[in-house]
Amino acid sequence: MYYQLYEFHHAAIQPARAYADAIRLFYSNPFNPAASTAWGRSIAATAEMFERTTRRYGKPDFGIETTAVDGRQVGVRERVVWQKPFCRLIHFERDLPAGSDPGTRLLVVAPMSGHYATLLRGTVEAMLPHADVYITDWTDARMVPLSDGRFDLDDYIDYIIDMFALLGPQASVMAVCQPSVPVLAAIALMEGRGDKNLPASMILMGGPIDTRRNPTAVNQLAEERGIDWFRENVIMQVPWPNPGFMREVYPGFLQLSGFMSMNLDRHIIAHKEFFMHLVKNDGDSAEKHRDFYDEYLAVMDLTAEFYLQTVDTVFVKHALPRGKMMHREEPVEPAAISKVALLTIEGEKDDISGLGQTQAAHDLCVNIPQSRRSHYVQPSVGHYGVFNGSRFRAQIVPRIVDFVASTAATGGKAQARPKRSRSPRT
Repeated sequence: MYYQLYEFHHAAIQPARAYADAIRLFYSNPFNPAASTAWGRSIAATAEMFERTTRRYGKPDFGIETTAVDGRQVGVRERVVWQKPFCRLIHFERDLPAGSDPGTRLLVVAPMSGHYATLLRGTVEAMLPHADVYITDWTDARMVPLSDGRFDLDDYIDYIIDMFALLGPQASVMAVCQPSVPVLAAIALMEGRGDKNLPASMILMGGPIDTRRNPTAVNQLAEERGIDWFRENVIMQVPWPNPGFMREVYPGFLQLSGFMSMNLDRHIIAHKEFFMHLVKNDGDSAEKHRDFYDEYLAVMDLTAEFYLQTVDTVFVKHALPRGKMMHREEPVEPAAISKVALLTIEGEKDDISGLGQTQAAHDLCVNIPQSRRSHYVQPSVGHYGVFNGSRFRAQIVPRIVDFVASTAATGGKAQARPKRSRSPRT
């Protein structure tokens, strides 16, 4: 019912949004003398603020057209190389000179936690000079018809395994936040099965491997409420006329309200500053605000089964670190991993995945040789800074590139006498 009311409200306010946009255009038109006055710019700014705060933000584009390889600018184009109902795999093809080394095949697994994969645009841009990049482009659940079936955490893991099969052996994988758990699980299952398509290395960044360590407000909420509370309070049916009509989902607008409430003061201040930038005609600062919030406010629905299974497995039961995670009827054993190198990265001020939560992967993957594992904490950055921003480009990317190159050179060898996981089944 709430989702239907949300859709009705959005449709009802559309004429007011159109009127506000017309006012903005009128008072910002250079041929209008009022556009050069503080009074005219204030009216235009007010209209734009109203239009932007009542808009439904669509899926952004990656918009990556060029990159620098060996000091030369080369063209980049997107190509979908694999597709299933809930995900596409996008390859960023670079126009490399003949005979050039394309670098390692890098699978970037974007989080399926509300935002679109374009949230990692900066991550992709930073890695393109060094690697042959692929990224998971998850589909908004409200756009997937019921006839296409269900999608849960087990399906997510199967999708990742299928992508590894497409890329072939000795690729690398980078899991940003939420996918750290399913990526680690997929690799553990593949090693246990003797799968030939194992990646050479995995990079887990700001992921909730063990949320019992330094729990954040997000972790504590999940554990205190329990899975039944989430099932009863945040799961809704997609309203007509969306393609996914009647599908049970965790709606994007609910997720966005949660994101905003965590740092509400910061968002209020940012919008006040945006208004003043418009009044003062500070175009560059205003454009930076638009770019950030066009991405941040674009959210997607998650299938109810995926969301609930993830909350229950990762945040309530802590199944992976306790040695109790199952993929369908098959146990997930991180101790089976011995050939895939492991790099974990955390942000010192991460308020989504607390310090130590990602590092916990090392305590689970006990059979990876010490020479093929590493952990790094980036000072002075929060969750977003782990995979984007100036510090990411300057300090994290070189570490990733060096780690991937060094582990690819040494290769993976299983230890003669595998150890048992240190995580007891409690």
